[in-house]
Amino acid sequence: MPLVEPFRISGGSLGVRRSLIVAVTDRDGATGYGESAPFEAPFYSGETIASARACITEHLLPRLEGRAFDSLPAAVAALVVGIRGNRFARAGVETALWDLACAKAGVPLTALLAEVMERMGVPAPAREHAGVVRSGAALGIPEGDAPVEFLQEEARRWIARGVHRVKIKVRPGWDVEPVRAVRRVYEELGAPPRIWADANGAYDRAHDLAALRALDAEGLELLEQPFPADDVLGMLTLGHQLSTPLCLDESLEDAHAAELFLASDAPGIWNLKVQRVGGLFESVRLYAMAVKAGVPLWGGTMPETGVGAQAIIALGSFPGFTLPTDVTASERWFAAGADLVEIRMNEAGQIAVPDGPGIASAGLRDRLAAH
Repeated sequence: MPLVEPFRISGGSLGVRRSLIVAVTDRDGATGYGESAPFEAPFYSGETIASARACITEHLLPRLEGRAFDSLPAAVAALVVGIRGNRFARAGVETALWDLACAKAGVPLTALLAEVMERMGVPAPAREHAGVVRSGAALGIPEGDAPVEFLQEEARRWIARGVHRVKIKVRPGWDVEPVRAVRRVYEELGAPPRIWADANGAYDRAHDLAALRALDAEGLELLEQPFPADDVLGMLTLGHQLSTPLCLDESLEDAHAAELFLASDAPGIWNLKVQRVGGLFESVRLYAMAVKAGVPLWGGTMPETGVGAQAIIALGSFPGFTLPTDVTASERWFAAGADLVEIRMNEAGQIAVPDGPGIASAGLRDRLAAH
């Protein structure tokens, strides 16, 4: 699916969203849909579309085909035992199983999530979801020699649409100037600046501390993943060196990683991506940990199509998600009417949480057939 404009982060650029849609059908003919959405090149994670496709078709789906499971957790467990990593691949199949379970039970995804949260001991107030999630805009690094005015135009458009914050992709050499440019847009519009910066691991602990300190002086609400995912020590120590709150993205791949950061008493915010952590069960575990520890939390995207976005829209409606989500209107990424499941944002920068049982519909099937 072509993007309306290229989306560039510190590690690479995306002009077309290629994604894997997974459909699981039970013996009664009910179908659930999920999405596996790594990139074609391994610049965000070690997984790619090709590796995820191989894992799904050769290892994950054969564990389900022709078998009977007495519960959703039992079916999901079949995707975990003996499979290391491959979280994007697992997320595609796992979320399809959740969707199938919703379709069979005739309940929305939020109801099933609340049920699992209760079994995990999440306190009652944190299981009472809202009907909407707040949307935030993510702006990529302009291609070529595009000036900051290009970034300002994008920021102005989405701030005027009502988004609750603007996140700017940054890298060494493209950081302080774009942050200041977007702040000027907020000032022109008479709105208090709500600016995040996301580095996707672009900075080096040995060489870029001065650049990070300069960025730290810009009054950001958060700085997301400045160091690479495997530089855990760097992320832990930097959290105590800067005044800007650090946010974990690539480093937060599962509950074990979360335990390490909590045990270190490092200050921080969590970006929870269903794709990155391998599905909704692991996402709920991380949600429970964040609620218990009082960690500020928000829902990230890859971005996925509207199929994959359903998972974080539902989960992000629970009150432990205290910051605006990355989910925005389909028009941010795709041509009008092109998304597989259309996501709409109202004038208040909010996205409605679906209240139907599952996402299977004639419209979705027709769009999949067309693609």
